Amino acid sequence: MERHVRRALAAAVVVGTVIGLAAYGPAASASVPVTGLSETDRLGDRRFVVTGDRLYEVGAEDATYPATGWHIRGEMGGFWTPPIKLLDGVWFGANGTWLKARRFTEGTGYTTMDLAGPGGLTVQRVDVVPDGGRAALIGLRFPAGAGTVHLTVDAHSELLPAYPWGWTSPGQAAVNLPDTGSFDGRSLIFRDQGTPPVANARSHDWAALVGSDLTPAGHALGAGMRGPQGDVICGDPTPAVCDDGPYGRGTGGRLAYDVAVGGSARTVWFAVAGSDQGLAPAQAELARALHDPADALAAKTAARVAVARHSRVDLPGDRLLQQSVEWSKQNLADSVQESRDLHVFASNQGTEYPLPAGVVDRARWIGAGWPDYPWIFATDGEYTAFAAVAAGQFAAVKDHLRTLRDLSEIANDHSGKVVHEVTPDGQVYYGINADVGNTDETVKFPSAVALAWRWTGDNAFRDDLYDFAVRAMRYAIGLDADADGWPEGSGNVERPGMGDEKLDVAVYTIRGLLDLADMARAKGDHATAAWAETQAARRARKFEPAWWYGGDARSYADSLADPGNVKVYQRYWIGATPMEAELPAGPLASAGHATTGLNQRERDCFSGEFGFFHTGTGPTSDPVGNPGPACDSVVSAVPSERDIISLGNSIMAVAEGNYGRMAQQQRYTTANARSHLDPSVWEMPGAMPEILPSPDFGSNMGKDFLSRSSVMQAWGAYGVLWPVIHQQLGVAPDLGNGRLSVVPLIPPGRRIAGSDILVGAGHLDVRATSRGNVLSVTVDAAVHARLAPGAVLPDGADVASVTVDGHRAVARRVPTARGDELITTTGPGRHTLVVTLK
Repeated sequence: MERHVRRALAAAVVVGTVIGLAAYGPAASASVPVTGLSETDRLGDRRFVVTGDRLYEVGAEDATYPATGWHIRGEMGGFWTPPIKLLDGVWFGANGTWLKARRFTEGTGYTTMDLAGPGGLTVQRVDVVPDGGRAALIGLRFPAGAGTVHLTVDAHSELLPAYPWGWTSPGQAAVNLPDTGSFDGRSLIFRDQGTPPVANARSHDWAALVGSDLTPAGHALGAGMRGPQGDVICGDPTPAVCDDGPYGRGTGGRLAYDVAVGGSARTVWFAVAGSDQGLAPAQAELARALHDPADALAAKTAARVAVARHSRVDLPGDRLLQQSVEWSKQNLADSVQESRDLHVFASNQGTEYPLPAGVVDRARWIGAGWPDYPWIFATDGEYTAFAAVAAGQFAAVKDHLRTLRDLSEIANDHSGKVVHEVTPDGQVYYGINADVGNTDETVKFPSAVALAWRWTGDNAFRDDLYDFAVRAMRYAIGLDADADGWPEGSGNVERPGMGDEKLDVAVYTIRGLLDLADMARAKGDHATAAWAETQAARRARKFEPAWWYGGDARSYADSLADPGNVKVYQRYWIGATPMEAELPAGPLASAGHATTGLNQRERDCFSGEFGFFHTGTGPTSDPVGNPGPACDSVVSAVPSERDIISLGNSIMAVAEGNYGRMAQQQRYTTANARSHLDPSVWEMPGAMPEILPSPDFGSNMGKDFLSRSSVMQAWGAYGVLWPVIHQQLGVAPDLGNGRLSVVPLIPPGRRIAGSDILVGAGHLDVRATSRGNVLSVTVDAAVHARLAPGAVLPDGADVASVTVDGHRAVARRVPTARGDELITTTGPGRHTLVVTLK
């Protein structure tokens, strides 16, 4: 991007929009950050998400609730409390006019809308979902002097489960029972009770409530009740906008209020609450939410202030990336979910509906993406873990990994295989022992455990998951029918024409073995350590000759086909994983192949304006063809797929950073940052999407609500937080072994800094500057560990002197993939390293 455009974007996101929450109560405004991101254009075409850990809301930014999503066609929006949906939406009207937003603002943990009413009336709306409860709060602020406002509230129920989906067997059409509606004198009550007429279905009693801190003046019950919306069904052909999915069996209700507004503005509160355990728990959730809504809003904003306080960075040379760090932390916090009483069963990719094999009482996880992937994935969580530890969100990572272990143990009968995808009711869509695939998720599991252990030093956590991590690696190593060292089974890319052995599986197998060996040594399990080290060394020695494709492809093979381990090259994004995967001694790919491979992937056959293609362009035998330039002469069996996924950008950003290529890295960090901070690109301000604007996919804003990618996807944060905290600032904890390295890679002539970076039970600040021939690194570490501050030296630099805290010091010069590191050793506390170059 041109430099002046970068400055304009950075200025836009720094300024933000002042959000006034004082009207919703003094406690609410006391702790909230004062800036947000606002949008006024095409609000009806934009989705928004508001989450708590036990309930979330998805709607349009104009305050409507169009039918949304595709897993259950049209039903993935509205109000959900996992594992069930409650409502399609709630709508508000004033004095006979339905209120629609003319401004939407994304805050940290909440949203606000300016609603346009009749006669110039403006009503301010805030939506927040308190954590720990199964209720959402909506506050409406009426301006002083509005008089008596005749307020109408519509709600339309849709009590249904997260699974089955629309196309599975059985499908949602078979299991979704009709809702009933009633009124208890203050609130609307919706129920769905009974047993679906399919084999092995369980009876249920689900309830959703809509109420207020006001007493209604009237009510109505019946079909419809969707405010300004109609009852257009998402049929075939698909209408431009529809209101309900083909499986909808909900009902409606209306509440009417007379709100007296005198000389001062007045705020009234509404709540949507529900339960999959019957009416009484739902009533309790409603009462708790409405007890002190302003205090609940204050608690949520205070929690998000705490999120913002950790891993604060100062990047004068890249303010856009700095702001992306801030919003990525919030996206991760938005993504934490919880469900209870998961009855675990394998659906065999939606074709079977057996009795459950066991029950997980409580599951917490980092949701993959909204609205269609808010549930539990292994690969998403394993990549997102790198971003979460860099943000100091350790509990979310630990919970996610424990949840994967608990589900996998039941679904796979203690084999060690990690499940791939699980809905919050316990349905395992893919990843059981009989499935030939997701081997990468199994070998990435020990690495994710080791990552969390190194950043926290939590030996109890390591020990809790250690046995499963060992069995995971032994299971994966056993998937090697030809005994060549490369486990069979699908990895991240599942496309026809690939060989049995996949590149990313091979890469992450080597890393997983070494990470397991590290944990085994720390535990004193010498037999496992020796086994894992031997297995890893055997594969690492032959990795380059086995996988480097060479020629003008200048890339690694995507897979190996048997017999004979024939190299198959199809230009997939996984070709960057040998450079992205960081082993204890550095990235896997050799320096020469890394340089060649990364240079190739930066060319226009692999990367576009918004980053890294899923599948690059070039010669193909597929009749679909490969639109775009050819960077090699290899004839691939598959067409190009120029979809730019935020995870692909993350892989490239991390790969570039592993080799110290910070200028090249910026291309991919900028792409992900623009996706949620550039007003010309974002759908929901501040939310990083699953797929960025792409030559083949187009953009979410160009698609209907039924066929879009996720508006907020967690894994893209990997390409923002990890490059900044770990690679640029150089924070590398190994607290499981009592060590902490902080070795920044400082931009020439600039400074970079980070504060309150959580490490274990402590924290650290780091400030690094490059000025003339002097590098200075100050680390203030309140961490019980051997501290190793250092700096990456400029290429070819000679060192004249080294001091620590003003005294001459001994330093080690260590060659690494990102350059020579000059490292010293100190204890905890505040220390300043100064390196003077010749």
